[in-house]
Amino acid sequence: MRLRAVILAAALCGAAVAMGQAGDRVLRLGDYIVAVVNSELVTANEVEQRAARAREEARRGNTRLPAADALRKQIVDALIDERVLVTYARDSGMKVDDVELDRAVSSVASQNKLSVRDLRGRLAAEGIDFTRFRNSLRDQILVERVREREVQQRIRISDSDIDRFVERQRGAAASDAEVNLAQILVTVPEGAAEAVIAERRARIEQVLVNLNAGADFATVAREFSEDGNRAKGGEIGLRPASRLPDLFVEATRGLQVGAITPAALRSGAGFHVLKVVDRRDGSAFRVSQTRARHILLRTSAQASQQDAVRRLEELKRVIETGQRRFEDVAREVSEDGSASAGGDLGWVSPGSFVPEFEESMNRLAPGGMSAPVVSRFGVHLIQVIERRETQLSDKEVREQARNALREQKFESEYRDWARDLRARAYIEMREPPQ
Repeated sequence: MRLRAVILAAALCGAAVAMGQAGDRVLRLGDYIVAVVNSELVTANEVEQRAARAREEARRGNTRLPAADALRKQIVDALIDERVLVTYARDSGMKVDDVELDRAVSSVASQNKLSVRDLRGRLAAEGIDFTRFRNSLRDQILVERVREREVQQRIRISDSDIDRFVERQRGAAASDAEVNLAQILVTVPEGAAEAVIAERRARIEQVLVNLNAGADFATVAREFSEDGNRAKGGEIGLRPASRLPDLFVEATRGLQVGAITPAALRSGAGFHVLKVVDRRDGSAFRVSQTRARHILLRTSAQASQQDAVRRLEELKRVIETGQRRFEDVAREVSEDGSASAGGDLGWVSPGSFVPEFEESMNRLAPGGMSAPVVSRFGVHLIQVIERRETQLSDKEVREQARNALREQKFESEYRDWARDLRARAYIEMREPPQ
């Protein structure tokens, strides 16, 4: 998700353009060097371009910018930070091959509803060299990969951190949980004499005897209960636990659906016997899982993305008109390990697939089929088979907690890491020429 956002930001906001132009290390007439960062330059022309873009965005958004000197300082600092990250990423040993870079360029084009040819034309019209654009995308992919690797290594999540997180989630889920209780109520008048209380207690004890002997709760409720829900077998109806008396919530907390309270409860209204009719836990530990299948066509120098898209569009028409079944086509042409299973990917939880695949899949209703979807793996045709709500296992709950804690800590760890890199970088500030 982060990588895609970076690429799109570069394409739409022009960050890649600025980096590509600075990458030439050639100064235009009247330009000068503002800073040297490791082996890279920050030029005055680039700073002015970034400032002009900021002013235009502020004008469109009707927002105020800081004073000119403060804005320039912010922009110079941001450009220095970018150069520090780029030079570190280039020296990291990581590589981005041309096939992957081609896919990144195609992704930028498709996200902007352009073909790659149209993207090249758009860039040329704006005076942007396509090779520089590709190189800046390569740098961004490298930066994002190094950032993920380095920052994730800095994050430490202990078992006690996970325990605390899960407990907080359980508390939140408990307040959101819904429960449907049925009750049998034997009322006790306010200020009743001991003899009356004893008689009412004996009546509720007889109710318990009947229930434990196998009597139907709803039938007994209609006969004995003195509350307004007796005609419905005593059912109160599904409602949040927060809207039920604490006495009822505590008494039924550990009961399974279908169980009754082992002893009568005493409240200001009288004596109660409760049955758990239904329970729906809060959403913290429940997820919507999807069972989907896909057809994958991989792309290469010999098999272009455009060819794969056209072929899948034709296969989609064949499937939609009933000429062939999706799973049969998948077994025949899909270039994925799921092909032998008709493209079936099984039941999966959120976060299992790359964002572009998952976003397309999530928009489909059961039985629906996507348009061709481009990812770093190739081009997919996706069909959703069914969906379900499911309870996470303890292992899955802890893994979900670990991932959430990592996400919470990522930004602060990233800032610390970037600050450390800048402190170790060679940075030479230059004065404007006199």
